[in-house]
Parts: sequence; structure tokens; C-alpha cells
Amino acid sequence: MKKLMSMIVAILAVVAGLALWSANLKKTQGATGENTLNFANWGDYIDPALIKKFEKQTGYHVNQETFDSNEAMYTKIQQGGTSYDLTVPSEYMVEKMIKAKMLIPLDKSKLTGLKNFGSLYMNRSFDPGNKYSLPYFWGTLGIIYNDQYVKRSEVEHWEDLWNKKWRGDIMLIDSARDILGFSLVSMGKSMNTTNPTTLQLAKTKLDALSPNVKAVVADEIKMYMAEGEAPLAVDWSGEAADMMWDNSHLHYVVPTEGSNLWFDNFVIPKTAKHLKAVYAFLNFMNDPKNAAQNADYVGYSTPNDAALRRLPKKVQNDKQFYPDQDVIRRSEVYKDLAPKTVGLYNDLFLEFKMFRK
Repeated sequence: MKKLMSMIVAILAVVAGLALWSANLKKTQGATGENTLNFANWGDYIDPALIKKFEKQTGYHVNQETFDSNEAMYTKIQQGGTSYDLTVPSEYMVEKMIKAKMLIPLDKSKLTGLKNFGSLYMNRSFDPGNKYSLPYFWGTLGIIYNDQYVKRSEVEHWEDLWNKKWRGDIMLIDSARDILGFSLVSMGKSMNTTNPTTLQLAKTKLDALSPNVKAVVADEIKMYMAEGEAPLAVDWSGEAADMMWDNSHLHYVVPTEGSNLWFDNFVIPKTAKHLKAVYAFLNFMNDPKNAAQNADYVGYSTPNDAALRRLPKKVQNDKQFYPDQDVIRRSEVYKDLAPKTVGLYNDLFLEFKMFRK
């Protein structure tokens, strides 16, 4: 009898363990219940209070999983095994996912609030007619400077970064497309250049910038700049906003000759199983009140014009993050380049980092 009882206890323990494992698996890979939304997003890229509000208002439960690069998200969906209903790729990745037939077209009849989006942010080259995507946030690549050491007039052009005055003073974001990109712009070339000779020339010019480069870093660039570790940096506008929040001496400028204009976008991957939840969430986020709250929390530029009008006037009129039309017209949206070309960008950038003077 004792052996029988021991066997029963052991079996119950195994069953309980399997139930716990199954529950944890659902948390990490996404639940399958009808009242579920499995959302893959960048880290800290939505106000948590809005998630709670959406869940309370609609009855849907949001399982949010984060990724740290477009490529990581793409690979995970491409390889299968995910159950994402909604994700947030950047513009060139939207184009790539469309080509790979990894997205479900939007049903515009189920969407509300489309009129809230400014024409500037819709019908872009990576998704004509917004057949597959809705803009979430947008921004630019630019120069952050500390007014204790640098005057704005000294950094209004990309070429200004090569001034010998800035020896050992510049931090660069660790991004091949962006860093080679501003070198290309400084030469009067496109940030979507595919010509190997032109790319090599851009890398050679970057090599000449090496004495001015203090470090090439990733997310920690925000901390370094906020703490005054360097007077200059090249980074994205959203990251600049975070730095400026922590240090009032920091400012952001988009060089007059142009830069990168980027868009992060909501898309529905082919793995989606909860479309009612998807459209409920998109409509919730399109609401100007919610979009304004989200923009205030994240600190990035909103494409929702009705939401922008709800933000403080000083935000609406801030040319650092809502630049004039002529600046935007001079800026380029990244295209999805062929793998061979992407590899060349990455190789040249790696050489630059490895052999910096």
C-alpha cells in the first residue's frame, strides 16, 4: 500500500510539474486562448499603463515579448514556433517581410482612426498604400551635442564631425547602416547606396574620422551622454530624447543636408491567430488620447497628428523631433537591400571598428 501511495504521489507531482511547465511555456511563447493578444515589441516601447487599460477595457489579455533587433524578430518568425499576433518592425524590415510573404494584409474596414495619421507618414515607399502596416513611431538620425562644450553652429553638417577640434570627443551608435550612412551623405551619396566602390570610399572616409571617435557603443550611449562622458554623439532621435530628459545641456540636430528618416510600424505576421484582438488593439492605440499618452511615455515622435495636438505646445513646436518639411524631404527612408550588400555594409563597418586609430 505504501508503494502504491508513493507511486500515486509521484504521478501527481509529475502532473503538477507538467501543468506548471505548460503554464510557463504559454507565458514565454504566447497563449492560445481566444481572449489573448500575443505582441512582439521592442523593449520599453509602450506605456505599461496602456496595456492594463486595454485589458480592462476590452477583456483581452496581452502577452508581450520583446526583441532587440529587427533581424532577431524576423528570424524567430521565419523559423516558426512563435504565435505572434502583432509586431513592430522598422521600415526596411516591413519591406523585407512583405517580399517574404510573412505578413497578413490589413483589413481597413476593421480599423478606426486612420484619418488621425498625417499624410507625411502614410503611403511610404516600403509599403505603398499601407496595405500591410500602420505607423507607430518615427524619427531621424542626427547629432547630439552638449552645449557646455559645443555650439550648434559647429555641428549643423555631417562634415563638421571631421573637425580636428573633436579629437576623442564623439560617440557613435553601433549600427552599420547608420554610421556608413552619414559618411555617404557627407559625400553627397545616398544612404541606400549599393555600389561597392562608393561604399569602400565611405569607409575610407570613416577611417579618417577615427581619431575623433571616443567609442562605438549600443544602448549604453544614452547613459554616457547623460553623464557628460562625451560632448558629441551620433544616434537616433528617440534615444536623444531620453538623453536630453536626463541632461538639460544636451540638444539634438539633424544636419541640413539630410539624414535617415525611420519608421517603426504595426504589422500582422502570418503567425497571427487572434485577429479580433489585433484590430481591437490597433483601434485602441489609434485613439488620439491613448496615442498621446504613449508618445509622452516613450518620448518618440508620433505619426498621429490628432495625438500630437494633445501634447504640450513645447513638444508640438520642438523642431528637434518634429522638424520642418524641408528637413524631412531631404532625408531618406532605408530600403531593404540584398543580403550581399547588407553583408558588405556589415563587413566594412566591422573593419572600421576593429582598426580604429
